[in-house]
Parts: sequence; C-alpha cells; structure tokens
Amino acid sequence: MTDRVIFDGPVILGAGLAGLTAALAAKRAMVLSPTPLATGCSSAWAQGGMAAALSADDTPALHAADTAAAGAGLCDLEAVELLTREGPDAVRALAALGAPFDTKDGDFTLSLEAAHSKARVARVGGDGAGAAIMAAVITAVRAAPAIEVREKARARRLLQDATGRVVGVLAEIDGKLVEILSPSVILATGGVGGLYAVTTTPAEVRGEGLGLAALAGAVIADAEFVQFHPTAIDIGRDPAPLATEALRGEGAILRNADARAFMADYHPARELAPRDVVARAIHAEREAGRGAFLDATVVVGGHFPKEFPAVFEACMSGGVDPRRAMIPVVPAVHYHMGGVATDLDGQTSLPGLYAAGECAATGVHGANRLASNSLLEAAVFGARAGRAAAKEHHAAGQPVSLEPTPDLPADVLQTLRKAMSRDAGVIRDAEGLTRLLGVIEALEAAYGRGPILAAARLIVTSALGRHESRGGHSRADFPATDPAGIRTFVTLDGREPGLRYAAE
Repeated sequence: MTDRVIFDGPVILGAGLAGLTAALAAKRAMVLSPTPLATGCSSAWAQGGMAAALSADDTPALHAADTAAAGAGLCDLEAVELLTREGPDAVRALAALGAPFDTKDGDFTLSLEAAHSKARVARVGGDGAGAAIMAAVITAVRAAPAIEVREKARARRLLQDATGRVVGVLAEIDGKLVEILSPSVILATGGVGGLYAVTTTPAEVRGEGLGLAALAGAVIADAEFVQFHPTAIDIGRDPAPLATEALRGEGAILRNADARAFMADYHPARELAPRDVVARAIHAEREAGRGAFLDATVVVGGHFPKEFPAVFEACMSGGVDPRRAMIPVVPAVHYHMGGVATDLDGQTSLPGLYAAGECAATGVHGANRLASNSLLEAAVFGARAGRAAAKEHHAAGQPVSLEPTPDLPADVLQTLRKAMSRDAGVIRDAEGLTRLLGVIEALEAAYGRGPILAAARLIVTSALGRHESRGGHSRADFPATDPAGIRTFVTLDGREPGLRYAAE
C-alpha cells in the first residue's frame, strides 16, 4: 500500500542551487533529492562562477546586452533585464550566506569570460565556485527548521486532480512509493546532459523533470537548444571533466594536432567567441581528423595546481600534465537552454506547478546561454519561484492517477545516449533527427513513454521543426538563420501555435 503525506508548503524536486534557493525563499518547504546533497547536481560541478555587474565600470544594462547578444535573437528581454538587475544582490546574498568568493581589498575579484564585454564573473578559488556556493547554501538549508530534506527520493509522477492542477508528487523514497500532497510543486531537476553519451553533467541529470512536466501536459519551450561546452577534457571518462572557460579567458589557445592555432579560421574573436561557435570549430577540426587541444602551458603552466586545481586534477588523472602538454578537448553537452516554460515567478502553464533553474525556460538564455549566467539564473529565479509557490494555499484535490511513470533500463538508456549524441549533437540534419525519432518511438513501444523518453522526444521534434541554424541549434541542411527570430513552444502531443511568437 502506498503511504500518503500531506505537506502544507511547496514540495521541491531537486537540490541544486535553484532548488535550495527556492527552499530558503519559501521558508517552509520539502526538498526531494535523488542523491545526497551536494552530489548529483550540476550546480556543485560548476567551475566558472556567477556573472553579475559588480564593478564600478559595469552595469546591469551592459550585462543584459551581452546576454541578449549571446542568445542570438531569442531572449525574452524582460527576463534578461530582471536577471541582470537582480543579479548583483543575488551574488551578495550568497556571499552573506558564507560563499567564499575571491576578493581583494573588500571587492569581488572578477574574471573575463567569452562573449562578456566586461570582467564580471565572481569566482571561488579559480574553478571551485559551484562546490563552494553549494556548501554555503546547504549549510543554510540544514539550519532552517522549517525545511525538510528527503534524500534518496526520486519523483515518479506529478499528481494532478480532475482539473489538471498539480497537487503533489508520487515519489520513490528509499525504494518505497509515497504520495506527497501539497499546494505547490517546484521543479528544479536540472538539465538533459545524461541523455547524451558525452556530457559534463552528472549522470543523474537526464531530463526527468522536463519529461514529468511534459507528461502532465505542461508547455515546453525551446527544447531544441542544447549548449555544448567546447572544451570537455577528452580522456574517456563519463561524465567528461571540464576545462573551464576561464582558461581561454586567461589566454589559453586552441590548437590542432599540428599545434596550429585554428580559431581565427572560424571567428574574429578567436578563443573568446561564443560557445556555440567554438564548439562547432572544435567539432569540425576533429571531424577533419586534425584533432583539438587546449594549450595553457604558457599562460598558466606551473600555476595550474593552485589556479585551476579541478582542471589540473582531472587532467593528471587521465595522464595529461597541463603544465607541459596540451589538453585534448571535445564538445560535450553542458547546458539546456530549453525547458518547462515559465513566467518571471517560475509559474508554468499548469496551476500548482513551478520550475526554476536549468529545467525551466524563462527565456533569459535564448538560443545560447552566456557563460556563467546559469548559477545566476538559478539563484535569481529560484528565489522568485520559492516566494511565489509559498503563497499557494490551494487545498489539494484527489489525484486522478497514482501509477508511476515507466522506467528505462540502464542498458537501453546507454543506447539512447549514443543515438542522441550521434543525431542530435553539435550538428544536426533531417535525416539523422528522423532516424533518432524512430529510435525513440521504438523504445516507447517497448518500454512505455516515461519522462526520459519524453524529454528526448521533445528535443528531437523541436529540432526537426526549426529549419534554421541559430545558437546551440545547428542544422547542416538549414545553415542560414531565419530573420523572423521565433521561439518554440510545444506540448508533448504537438505544437502550440498560439504560444509561438517573434522575439522582440
């Protein structure tokens, strides 16, 4: 028999920065995490830092302009303005919680990253921002008396009443199914990296929150836009360790196997071009058999262990000493610009359901996320979602379905991951996407349509529907960019034409 719990605050699925920030903002909340806190979430792995206008020569308007430029014409400008306006206070709030940002003479030490016009990235110890920020937030959550944390808790279905309102979640906690009824649910489950064979994100992050929302009927936005980090370290590990963007900000050079610097062939900004440009350049060099390597031997060299300890440790574990040798790199899935469509307070198209962080699509990233805006978005919009969801006091109705969504066996998931990397990767075309959709349909017929396959289907169908190349979506058969500049809004069962509009 399934246990039932009635909780009088938001239930939050996911315990990365967005989920825990939402919990702190809500003040009373239940957080469900499939793994122990600080593990299994991309936030803790983030190397770069948080971008915000924190210096005297920077402004939120300049940050907004850079964000919109990187977004390739599809950013929701209202969301961008909000993010950049509230960003500095969000960073300061995390510092006040104990996040040990690098400082000098009382001011944040700020770094320059690709496609930023100013040095505005607040860091921790060179490449340890995510882990340090998460440690501070977790300490605050643990100390909050009205926040409950349930680890080893995985969502298996969103519970809805007869009107379609989300009234809770069916969760598997320590191997047992539990119905948790609540006035509101916040999805903060992260991205889709685990759907791909080469990713920099934890394996547990595989689009399940997106899929659960889609299976419940929520509108999904911009699912085709997947960001590939250009410089994952190619040493055969799954997930692939990351060579942070900051290395190129410091002056590291991309070279092929002949030691030739090649980025000038692809973009005038060379190593500091937007991520999608750099990812395609590295992909092209590798496909041509020339290989791709990041050379930081001169600009970092012997300072690697101190300045970039995570990168140094990862390289050494794979037999590469970055002080003396070039680092082999490969594009890897790093971030999903799409997700569950929300307003500026995290409200989705379903009453009672909110979303924040990478699984949400506020429109702030457009077609391509600006470097180090992800932790910022998690903090800013996580807090807004937490405050909004805490105001919900709707009495939970009787759920109409209590069956868990179907799982995908581990070996079958590996088959899907390989197919996604092959056909929905850095470069796509109709032939490959159609072949991939056939794979997904066959798996649905064999195993049922669960959240993982639902998320994969949405990425593929949205990519098939976008007949252009823009940002993180590059079509070999449609290389031009459509001047119309329209976002994609869909449900799992079809496109929603009334919700598709031209970006302003």
